[in-house]
Amino acid sequence: MYSIRAVAVILVLIGSFDSAVWGQVLGPVEETSETEAPQAPVRQPETDTRMNSTRSVIKNAKNLDDDPKNELLLGDDPENHLVLPFVKHLANDQRYFWTAPAHLQKKDFEVLAPFAGITAGFIAGDSWISKQIPLGKVQTSKTISNYGVYSLIGAGAGSFLMGHITGNDRMSEAGLLSGEAAINSTAVAFLLKNATRRQRPFQTNGNGTFFQGGSSFPSEHAAIAWSVASVLAHEYPGTLTKIMAYGLATGVSATRVTGQQHFASDVVIGSALGWYFGRQVYRAHHDTNLGGDSWGDILTESSGEKNRNPKNMGSPYVPLDSWIYPALERLAALGYVKSGYLGMRPWTRLECARLLEEAEQRIGDEDEKSGEGARIYRELSKEFSEESSRLNGAANLGANLDSVYARTTNISGSPLRDGYHFGQTIVNDYGRPYGKGFNSVDGITAHAEAGPLSISVQGEYQHAPAVASYTSSVLQAMAAADNGTQPLPNGTAEVNRFRLIESTVGLTFRNVQFSFGKQNFWLGPGQAGPFLFGDNAEPVTMFRVEQVSPTYIPGLSRVLGPLRTEFAIGRLSGQTWAFANGQLFGPNFDNQPFIHVDKISFKPTSNFEFGMGVSVLFGGPDLPFTWKNFLRTYGTNGVPGGRSDPGDRRSTFDFTYRVPGLRDYLTIYADSLVEDEVSPLGSTRPSMRMGIYIPKFPTLHRLELRAEGLYTDAPGQNVRGFIYFNGRYLSGYTNERNLLGSWIGRQGKGGEGWATYWFSARSRLQLSFRRQVVDRVFLGGGQLNDAAVSGEVELSGGVSLSGGLQYEQWEFPVLQSNRQSDTAAWLKLTFHPHLRIGKQTGRTAGD
Repeated sequence: MYSIRAVAVILVLIGSFDSAVWGQVLGPVEETSETEAPQAPVRQPETDTRMNSTRSVIKNAKNLDDDPKNELLLGDDPENHLVLPFVKHLANDQRYFWTAPAHLQKKDFEVLAPFAGITAGFIAGDSWISKQIPLGKVQTSKTISNYGVYSLIGAGAGSFLMGHITGNDRMSEAGLLSGEAAINSTAVAFLLKNATRRQRPFQTNGNGTFFQGGSSFPSEHAAIAWSVASVLAHEYPGTLTKIMAYGLATGVSATRVTGQQHFASDVVIGSALGWYFGRQVYRAHHDTNLGGDSWGDILTESSGEKNRNPKNMGSPYVPLDSWIYPALERLAALGYVKSGYLGMRPWTRLECARLLEEAEQRIGDEDEKSGEGARIYRELSKEFSEESSRLNGAANLGANLDSVYARTTNISGSPLRDGYHFGQTIVNDYGRPYGKGFNSVDGITAHAEAGPLSISVQGEYQHAPAVASYTSSVLQAMAAADNGTQPLPNGTAEVNRFRLIESTVGLTFRNVQFSFGKQNFWLGPGQAGPFLFGDNAEPVTMFRVEQVSPTYIPGLSRVLGPLRTEFAIGRLSGQTWAFANGQLFGPNFDNQPFIHVDKISFKPTSNFEFGMGVSVLFGGPDLPFTWKNFLRTYGTNGVPGGRSDPGDRRSTFDFTYRVPGLRDYLTIYADSLVEDEVSPLGSTRPSMRMGIYIPKFPTLHRLELRAEGLYTDAPGQNVRGFIYFNGRYLSGYTNERNLLGSWIGRQGKGGEGWATYWFSARSRLQLSFRRQVVDRVFLGGGQLNDAAVSGEVELSGGVSLSGGLQYEQWEFPVLQSNRQSDTAAWLKLTFHPHLRIGKQTGRTAGD
């Protein structure tokens, strides 16, 4: 069976050959009005045709050499005939493409940078997306994609032939340019396939590994479909034509993914490649006298002012470990920020800028005794100058390299690494690997925006030493505590890998942001870590829908105030054991469970915030993902471990309150959790986390104090290690073996405290203490205590230096019969280049 590449080339060349024959017999026909009879075609002498073609080639070559942008102007070379002009066009098209990097201008990066980020986000999620596709529709999808491409190729070839038969130059040109664009995109796609050699979704483990002899990247189907569709849609720019052409091309692209022939990033690049050549060919070779739509620069400078609505502007999320959150939380505790939702993070950069505008209205003439609010505001204003200008009407377009960082951590002694069973030496660190000895991470963070679109990327190279497995007796005890799983060695080899920490693509419409990619959130107040979802585990690849700014609902908000909502659904990884329908699955099964997380928060007053959340694990072995199973997670109970099992459900309630009479000095907050109950409110067995936050003292305005106490060993639990455990999902509430919630674990109690002195919004010195006690009924109990000193200082030139030292003692009799200790020392160097590609409306590059 012929490949799609061969079919495309053969069909177009056949059509081109036929048109050449007709072109020697039939000359161009002038367009006539509806009342005029068409004139008979006039035969052109063969020598004249050849001379015209030669002149066109000479003119084409001259324009190419003189064009500093390496791109022909609109309609500059409309001589569309065979054979010599057509071949010359193909050669020049390829020359434009392969030499384009040498002619890139600054404004080109305003498109290329966001597109590169979007592609990176798709590559990060390719394997996950592919594994969500039902296998029963693969053959149907393949058939649809094949016939879709054949239809578009047939439309192009048919237009060419019918145009010459009927003397319709416009139709003939549409067919010829469609073929030219398709041949160009096919040639480039073929070369890229052989260069990248990416495996297809159905090969080996389905991860789409590059340089392994595959032919997946990019998709030729998508490239051909979008080449033809873009030309036809511009030759005949009617609404119906565009819907049919682009709709068919979109269908081809989508079904290449659902047909398990390509990954999502393969069709994104293939579609972009096809669109590019359709644009290039039409723009350079379309005869403007024939009608059709115009196609100018990708980025066109607009004249005059536009009314831009910030509610429709894409904006990336600020990373959870950024200095920005402590700074904004201080402003909120001091009363300058009234509408920040502390129990729902991360926040977008535009939302941070909005909160800053809110603070600016209240700071005014800062209290001379303190000056803290104004000092914090000034630092944040530098960071969000671009976003502030966009709130006031500037274009939402650009890309930033935010930071380049390197962190080393050296651990001596015996660190703890299993928070699900015992404890963790390092917590709330995105699940990064660590072990005794030298550990390091080196990475970058970047973001970009383009109208309603946004992307953010954080990637790093990680190194961690090899870690030996626990002894067989410890593994047997752990298996017994996990409801009878089998002992499984848990040692790890030395880690040397590149890892995307977060990689997200977002689309914003009316303050609702739809995002997809590897991402995380912090759903609760305070600093120790929320019960529902935090950054203790590796981020999950998720689809997420969030109201990024407070929303007022008529009627409801008059009582409960403005609200924010959060919904996310994704798939976990690293789960090793599951029990379903009387069968134990594991270890390391492929059909990993899904998770969805929901939260809604209200602010009845500017000083009081409360929220309710829920998370559910569902699907997995012997329970495939269906919308029925998804909706069941919100409904009634089913048979645990059976096909009607609604999943592993947990609910939370939290609040934050600035105490009357001490508004600027004392904020209290709480976070509560229950398993398999509707809400912690009214429950007899909630887990609790309570905290106080003192943002300043009367005579020490730069000193803050925070303390939290928490427990998960609430009375009334009839299962040991009940919290974060489930009889179906025996690996519990974990991702890559780290708890998604609080480090306190399954049946523990403890607390954490911090005393911080702020030299500036970005420079501080901090002392901290953490204690965890595990009930002896769970794995024999145990405890850990650690104390740390850490600091951060902002140096000149956008460089910051942070580091710390932590000493820990722990005692878990199942692990070791006597008390153990470890010491961790870390140092992190960060460069904030503020390197920006795009219009400078605020801070300049290099500030």
